Amino acid sequence: MPLSELYNPSRGYLVNDTCVIEAEVAVCKVVDYWSYDSKKETGYVGLKNQGATCYMNSLLQTLYHIPYFRKAVYHMPTTENDMPSGSIPLALQSLFYKLQYNDSSVSTKELTKSFGWDMHDSFMQHDVQELNRVLSEKLEDKMKGTVVEGTIQQLFEGHHMNYIECINVDFKSTRKESFYDLQLDVKGCQDVYASFDKYVEVERLEGDNKYHAEQHGLQDAKKGVLFIDFPPVLQLQLKRFEYDFMRDTMVKINDRYEFPLQLDLDRDDGKYLSPDADRNVRNLYTLHSVLVHSGGVHGGHYYAFIRPTLSDQWFKFDDERVTKEDAKRALEEQYGGEEELPQTNPGLNNTPFKFTKYSNAYMLVYIRESDKDKIICNVDEKDIAEHLRIRLEKDREEKERRKKEKAEAHLYTIIKVARDDDLTAQIGKDIYFDLVDHDKVPSFRIQKQMPFTQFKEEVAKELGIPTQFQRFWLWAKRQNHTYRPNRPLTPQEEALTVGQLKEAANKAHNAELKLFLEVELGT
Repeated sequence: MPLSELYNPSRGYLVNDTCVIEAEVAVCKVVDYWSYDSKKETGYVGLKNQGATCYMNSLLQTLYHIPYFRKAVYHMPTTENDMPSGSIPLALQSLFYKLQYNDSSVSTKELTKSFGWDMHDSFMQHDVQELNRVLSEKLEDKMKGTVVEGTIQQLFEGHHMNYIECINVDFKSTRKESFYDLQLDVKGCQDVYASFDKYVEVERLEGDNKYHAEQHGLQDAKKGVLFIDFPPVLQLQLKRFEYDFMRDTMVKINDRYEFPLQLDLDRDDGKYLSPDADRNVRNLYTLHSVLVHSGGVHGGHYYAFIRPTLSDQWFKFDDERVTKEDAKRALEEQYGGEEELPQTNPGLNNTPFKFTKYSNAYMLVYIRESDKDKIICNVDEKDIAEHLRIRLEKDREEKERRKKEKAEAHLYTIIKVARDDDLTAQIGKDIYFDLVDHDKVPSFRIQKQMPFTQFKEEVAKELGIPTQFQRFWLWAKRQNHTYRPNRPLTPQEEALTVGQLKEAANKAHNAELKLFLEVELGT
């Protein structure tokens, strides 16, 4: 807060040389952040915060929760030879599958790798609209010539008509253009309808700005945009970030800006529609998601409020955490603007205390009522290609195995067993300062409580050397930092468990126990 504001008598912070601070205290049920289980509480899982990926998580959750889109992503042709980090379609399939079936939050690293935005700068240089465009284009391309060709266009593409019409002569120029999202002004507009009014506002071309019409020379004209059709899924980007020419910098516009739960784009007798728009289509939309930015222009936090099934229940997707929210939090509290705190001591100061709300919506997704049943469809296992199911199931099992291994690591020790053969194989091939490369010798993962005698049986099974022909030596580190077999294990040492032997023999407390196996050749 600028000091000038603190000292401003009309703001009411300083009264009789005393700083007046009011605090509003809300008592909430304490939810332990660490033990909170999103899947158990809401049925949904979050996305891990990869750091510096800004708006990506909220956009991905929004797209995932458009079931028709998710279904189309699953139906894209990918093969088991594709690598997720090099293929956007496969990386997105993998991500969606995990969001659908995992019990805990999902990583986005493979996906960011696949579209080459690994660096923090990438997300700072591009906005959410560009990320959306990158994804759409790559997916559109992959869908060509398949059963899902054209899905992106069917869902998100609308058309408007740019026109210039002369006032005094009969001349009109029109150009049809497609859009996947609409950028709406926030500044100077109180709500979405005001932004649409501004979008179709007619501009007069007169005076120095006359229009040069073919065969008619310079003419007074009117210029504007009207909509030919709107898409089933309407994505609205709110221009919260703008360039301020006076200050020569980007600024965030925190003005109050309202958006309705139901949006009627046929209002006022279809004033947004062009003459050739199909008037039989009812352009009534219901709000599906609200993407929020909290903070200033050079940083802050992003999250999304989504109604996955368009029921009354909203959910907040905040990176790894998903919580149930009420409609007021998802709508009114994201309008931005200033909030006035109720006065607790009206006698002290008559100026109400206002503070700017830095959390507000920057993107809205609406779904057309008439397309609702088609878009909020059922997506299940049969929509997922078999190779993908097998691959992702394998990934999941491997992850579980590693997790289990990690959890049990303290119960096991690794024993590296080098033999004459290993020494011979190395000499003359690679020049090593040591006798052997321990990374290339047989390795055993053994439970620490296993008796060493039982370990010898494991070696017999694995290497085909009967236990009576095995003699194990400990390695010793010499002054010149090379290792040599030093002495055989004593009978007392062989009577220990593997864990006890590792502790006794391993002064450096390495994770592994290195042994040399001398094999008696027999007579």
